[in-house]
Amino acid sequence: MLLAFDTATPYVSVALHDADETHAVVAERRSEQRMRHGEQLAPLIAQVLADAGLVPQDVTAIAVGVGPGPFTGLRVGLVTARTFSFVLDIPVYGVCSLDVVALEAALGPAPVGTDFSVATDARRKEVYLAGYDDQGRRLDGPHVVRPAEAATDAPVAGEGAALYPEDFPQAHGPSLPSAGWLARAVAEELAELHDPEPMYLRRPDAIAPGAPKRVS
Repeated sequence: MLLAFDTATPYVSVALHDADETHAVVAERRSEQRMRHGEQLAPLIAQVLADAGLVPQDVTAIAVGVGPGPFTGLRVGLVTARTFSFVLDIPVYGVCSLDVVALEAALGPAPVGTDFSVATDARRKEVYLAGYDDQGRRLDGPHVVRPAEAATDAPVAGEGAALYPEDFPQAHGPSLPSAGWLARAVAEELAELHDPEPMYLRRPDAIAPGAPKRVS
């Protein structure tokens, strides 16, 4: 049983995927409150396990979104993934969170049918942006850019299209990464796999202070 979760956006998404028998997502939940990754991830994992009638020992692998995204949210997800991996002695696979959005946009119920982009909120009036073909394969990126610098009339999935409609007028779903599609990306080898390390595209706001200046 593959446990998948993504904390690269203001919301937490968790799913269970039966990679051995049914080859399907058997349970999935998303948080209802923004920016409370630390408080919501563990309860959501417990809930999807309960929904499927399973216990943590039934999990045989972990899939985790590696961003790009805010430092705090990514840290919560990646530390949790590594902890599960260590305690249960199971593998953990990282996937770019933009790739997860792209796979659902390309292969989901309403396929985009052409080359497109994924844009998610990078704050500071910027977006994380990557380009994809009609099958959800990444062509370039991800980058962090100002929306006006990447304005396009082509389809754009992700919440960036909703935040900046003047720059991305052709919005296409989904707006957020789904843990169910994250699980599919790993189970069906649909996306590039990464080590469970955060994909940062800019330096953290909080940095260690430099050496103190010498007093003369």
